[in-house]
Amino acid sequence: MIADALRSVDPTGARAAEQETNWRAGYLTHVRRTVEAGLASRTAALQIATAGLDSLHARMRVAGPDGEHDLAALGTARAARELGTVEVRGEAEPERELSVPYRGRRLRGDDLHRRLVAWVEAGVIEPSCADAVRTVADHPEWLALPDRTVAVLGAGAEMGPLTALLRWGARVAAVDLPRAGLWQRVLDTGRRGAGTLLVPVGAAGDPAASAGADLIAEVPEVADWLSALPGAPVLGNYVYADGATNVRVSVAVDALTLRLTAARPDLALGFLATPTDVFVVPREAVDASVAAYAARSRPAKLLGRPLRTLSAGRLLRRAYLPGADPGINDSLVPQQGPNYALAKRLQRWRASVARAAGATVSMNVAPPTRTRSVVKNRALAAAYAGAHRFGVEVFEPATSNVLMAALLVHDLNTGGGPAHEHPWQDEAYAAAHGGLWRSAYAPRSALGLAAVLGLGAARS
Repeated sequence: MIADALRSVDPTGARAAEQETNWRAGYLTHVRRTVEAGLASRTAALQIATAGLDSLHARMRVAGPDGEHDLAALGTARAARELGTVEVRGEAEPERELSVPYRGRRLRGDDLHRRLVAWVEAGVIEPSCADAVRTVADHPEWLALPDRTVAVLGAGAEMGPLTALLRWGARVAAVDLPRAGLWQRVLDTGRRGAGTLLVPVGAAGDPAASAGADLIAEVPEVADWLSALPGAPVLGNYVYADGATNVRVSVAVDALTLRLTAARPDLALGFLATPTDVFVVPREAVDASVAAYAARSRPAKLLGRPLRTLSAGRLLRRAYLPGADPGINDSLVPQQGPNYALAKRLQRWRASVARAAGATVSMNVAPPTRTRSVVKNRALAAAYAGAHRFGVEVFEPATSNVLMAALLVHDLNTGGGPAHEHPWQDEAYAAAHGGLWRSAYAPRSALGLAAVLGLGAARS
């Protein structure tokens, strides 16, 4: 699929991907190439995204009781069951002011402004991210998203906006697997909130016991349910699974997106981009990183040279060549694997193509966050624990999901944010990358040392 994406723009890169003999270790180079090749022009970037999506839809298959079918069959397939709706109205008063939880406090007003300034000065978020959050704080009437229904796919996800949106008084349609424990938590969140929670159910009785749907197996069922809901629709993609299942559920969501777009042309899309990916970054981020590299402490400079020599240049490399405009930030993490990279690439491609077609799209880079899916990997947990030594701030889930929910609100109220000439600029706008873009070192060249330095903290 990577080869298909590159073929018309970068034939040499396509051949290199096809001839790769160790994809599990070698995919990093080829994923990066899809970003580099698209930098040539807006047309090139959209050609890569469109060809990659076309390849995905041509290659992936739907397996059912009656055999295999093209993925396109999900666009018109009949639903095997009809989902009903349970409505839960929150009992609290909606929050009328944006507040962000941070290190045991809730930041609002001047405190929130000072934290945004501190994050920008530390290189943790882009200035445009701070501007977008301030705009939402200045327009608290936006928080409830009146006249919209936000479908949160992956309602139980730690990084999802479900809790924040319900606290603000929004109408949220929750979709996740049919697991009673998960739905009990979601329903409790709805009751404690101030908004309206819509839950898909398959039968009468206890909602927690009959709620939910499996997106991998029930695209038609979920599509029919969502298309019938009131309000201007927003499809928020927050799904995650381990390994190859992550690709399958991401493909299912993409098929759902196409079916819903056909039924509801006013559909808006919401995504979270992972910071551990390859991005084109503005000259300002490059300059900040170059300045940080030049300002390293004397011990860091003394240790850096022998470490680079002993590692054949792999450790503590500078992130960018001075003067690069724009730069390429490669924060791919090998431990996350090619399935994860493919799932996130698919979302970014869909966001670019949908935005070019005129849809309202919210795609924002989220900060590194201590979610359960990350910290259960010992190497990543240790690297996150030591990341602060390299200018990277790792967020707690409570902070990340409110911050990203605020950016979603901003984008939905501003037509997807400002228009840009090139898709990379859309992705870079309002990025909350945690410092990965402005760190002195190329992220992978510092990852191992961060893990060593954070090992003790990660264990505790």
